[in-house]
Amino acid sequence: MLIGGIQKTSCIDYPGKLSCVLFLSGCNFDCPYCHNPQLARGAEGLPGRVSLDEAFGFLGRRRGLLDGVVVSGGEPTLHPDLPELCRRIKQLGYPVKLDTNGSRPDMIAALVADGLVDYIAMDLKTDPERYSGCVAPRCDARALRASIRTIMHAGVPYEFRTTCVRPLVSTGTVERLARLIRGSRLYVLQPFRGGDILHPEFFDADPGFSAAEMDELARRAEPWVERCCVR
Repeated sequence: MLIGGIQKTSCIDYPGKLSCVLFLSGCNFDCPYCHNPQLARGAEGLPGRVSLDEAFGFLGRRRGLLDGVVVSGGEPTLHPDLPELCRRIKQLGYPVKLDTNGSRPDMIAALVADGLVDYIAMDLKTDPERYSGCVAPRCDARALRASIRTIMHAGVPYEFRTTCVRPLVSTGTVERLARLIRGSRLYVLQPFRGGDILHPEFFDADPGFSAAEMDELARRAEPWVERCCVR
């Protein structure tokens, strides 16, 4: 397993907790707006790369100071040894939050069944049927829907989140996604962030939404979920 980077302290990645974020390298999606392009490509020469021993040495020293650990990416569920990573983190006394794109429902279900995750955040990129050729060469919409069901019935806190970026997302997209996850505890809408992204050539103009437009997207989603917020 390649840990492509570590954020030693975060106040925002694990709701309600001061956390450390481990970024696992490699992703099976090709989202043009991805702001971690090197992680997504699985580059071996990542400047922030750390070994497992270094990561666990840090986590051991920070016991009593940190409240939790976020396992992010890239896409963590691509790694067959992810359960062992989560198990080792929990053995240090930390709760684990998983960030995932939802493409590997079997891995998510296994982590839940073994009690290895305490919070799950799944990204909803656009309508599931639009993923193929849009954010991934191929994507099984059924797998995404299976992950949604697993997460909603996992018995642990969770959230779904969408980065609002044109042309992948529109008002209609957000409302359809909110209906797809109807009854879910939290749906987070995230504004597009520019800068170093995976495929800047994909966008002809500014693909973001204004603050007023983001508020309108949230209003369209609110009737279908327990809570919707712009983060």
